[in-house]
Amino acid sequence: MRAMLVASIELLDDFRIVEASSGFEALRLLPREQVDLILTDINMPDINGLEFISYLRNNPNYSHIPVFIISTEGSAKDIEKGKLLGANEYLIKPFDPSHLRMLVQTYLSNIP
Repeated sequence: MRAMLVASIELLDDFRIVEASSGFEALRLLPREQVDLILTDINMPDINGLEFISYLRNNPNYSHIPVFIISTEGSAKDIEKGKLLGANEYLIKPFDPSHLRMLVQTYLSNIP
């Protein structure tokens, strides 16, 4: 799935993609990388995406970063929970890659 996400958005110019294979790896990378947007799944090894988003939203260093959930968990309850925790967007797999690119461009164009 990560490879498909990268392939979907690497067509866009002027930014670098940083990948993490798990929530813990993402937490280790955050202090070392300039991150302008985060894509996460709910179902991940070690910590789930909802716990990851909760950490981001409660940390002043990362609370401003837009977060997209991309998941097979697509019930109204799942979407509501993700949004309440602070996800800016929630895409259900399978998703339209052109829609993802449009959302990424929209959010990245609003960064100073």
